Amino acid sequence: MTTEQTPRVLVLRALGLGDLLAGVPALRGIRRAFPGHQVVLAQPPGLTEIALATGAVDTVFPAEAPGRAVPDLRHWPEPPPEVAVDLHGNGPESRDALAALRPRRLLAHACPDGPPWPAHANERDRWCAFLRGYGIPADPRDLRLPRPDTPSPAPGAVVVHPGAASGSRRWPPERFAAVVRCLRAAGHRVVLTGGPGEDGLVREVAERSGRPGTDVLTGGLPLGRLSALVADASLLLSGDTGLAHLAVAHGTRSVTLFGPVSPRLWGPPPGPDHLALWKPGPPGDPHGDAPDARLLRIGTGEVAAACLTLLRDARTRHRPTGPEVAHVR
Repeated sequence: MTTEQTPRVLVLRALGLGDLLAGVPALRGIRRAFPGHQVVLAQPPGLTEIALATGAVDTVFPAEAPGRAVPDLRHWPEPPPEVAVDLHGNGPESRDALAALRPRRLLAHACPDGPPWPAHANERDRWCAFLRGYGIPADPRDLRLPRPDTPSPAPGAVVVHPGAASGSRRWPPERFAAVVRCLRAAGHRVVLTGGPGEDGLVREVAERSGRPGTDVLTGGLPLGRLSALVADASLLLSGDTGLAHLAVAHGTRSVTLFGPVSPRLWGPPPGPDHLALWKPGPPGDPHGDAPDARLLRIGTGEVAAACLTLLRDARTRHRPTGPEVAHVR
């Protein structure tokens, strides 16, 4: 049977890396529910390698828009998809973008038969519950990715990623530098990395840590190499950004710093290997320009202690027994 003859399921989730990884359990539920279909994911083409690695997606339909806007899907080739699934959001814009393609069946929160939108649910749970509302089983724990074939540029290192898509989720560089100095003093190799456009930030952290030319990976690593770096790291320290989700997907220990958004919404799943540091309070703007006030209340000492605790437990094969989210006060 050729691709043209195979019925297609078009899934819209044209967002970032963290959004893609948080949607993996839902994508795998869709894959199992439509075994005779080709599953096509509408998303930014730069994420194709990770999307295909999930095993839930057959091909990627390039679709992206500035910010978190709904992309134009009118370049979709005929015939219309058999099924269209809106994992992009809960509003009419994403629903209408899919409806314009005239699918035989449309699943969306904004459809009259759509499940209610759970405003305070974790992102993985939200989309699995959405599918269950349509009778499609999905397990929010089904999120692991295989290790990529690409070799890691720094196997066994602690990876520190100071960047984030918005200023409200960026912990100050001088604080990252202080933690880097502490980790190196404890005998750990620390590698600094950043995304596209973050070279200046990465170099600032490197200079403040006293090792400006050592273990600095600038330029935005290709996604496959970045995935291998995280997969083979001893620990990832980052803000609330896509790399934190990549660490969870690869089973790499992580310490994640949350500010405007509670880790209950976007944090790691239950387990001993991930600590999410957060100061409770009213939600802030996850897309703001200035560091969130809750994020700034997290001190360098508690971050260093969290990192060293997970690294020590890894060496002794002991696992902490506390909850997945450490509400550091």
